[in-house]
Amino acid sequence: MAHVAKWKYDEVQQLTSMLTKNRVIGIAEIGGIPAPQLQQMRKNLSKNAYIKCAKNSLILRALEEAEKKTPGIAKLKESIQGQTAIIATDMNPFKLFKQIKSTKTTAPAKGGETATHDIEVKAGDTPFKPGPIVGELQKAGIPAVIREGKVVIKEDKTIIHAGEKIPQNVAQMLTRLEIYPIEIGMNLHAVYENGNIFKPDILDINTEEFIAKIQQAISDALKLAIESTWTNKTTIKTLLQKAYINALILSTEKNIPTKENIKHLIAKAHRNTLILASQIPNVLDENLKKTAT
Repeated sequence: MAHVAKWKYDEVQQLTSMLTKNRVIGIAEIGGIPAPQLQQMRKNLSKNAYIKCAKNSLILRALEEAEKKTPGIAKLKESIQGQTAIIATDMNPFKLFKQIKSTKTTAPAKGGETATHDIEVKAGDTPFKPGPIVGELQKAGIPAVIREGKVVIKEDKTIIHAGEKIPQNVAQMLTRLEIYPIEIGMNLHAVYENGNIFKPDILDINTEEFIAKIQQAISDALKLAIESTWTNKTTIKTLLQKAYINALILSTEKNIPTKENIKHLIAKAHRNTLILASQIPNVLDENLKKTAT
């Protein structure tokens, strides 16, 4: 049996304990994040989550050990890539993803990076004075012109599309325009909770929009249940109120006296009497005529 360094054994034990004693476990990639930014991100998450970095080989081993106590957690092995950190928390996976996403910051491009999104310049004034800068901007694909003694970008333009490399001259111009297209932050690849693995395509949702859709669905379901007279503890009160109103209207229309509609029926009879009497000459005095009209 190969000898295993004690520090590695202890590290695996700590990681395994962390994986099995927390309800929610996230696997995040942290490569390329400068130390100051990473420290700030950890600080921002410290109230709700604990983050631990380790060698991928040790994390893989710890996941295998954790599987013995926490079924399904070993599936996180598929999401380990690059420099990895484990995030342990009791937060809802969707809230965790949202909070990690909010810790991301932007940085200037140096050139050679792959754009993660379309990079666009907007039409408008620039801080530059007329001169060679116009040609430099145009070489970078930025539609710059001199207008009224100012260097301006004449129209909105996407100069780099998502997935394309950012050339060095373009990176320099973007920096001079104070456009910082590089996103720095942890990439949450997967989250484990109660035997389930959640990936970013599921976790990355607009929470407010999602809640609004649920509320609308509830409202629509309630309307449908009431229209179809489906009785349950949610609809019964409204259905009884609707039935009462319909019964009152029907009994009044059919002249069926009840204690609820008797006043309406008397008032109805009185109106009908006045209308009929108004058709007979000299039956009504002047005051009653005014009442009838």
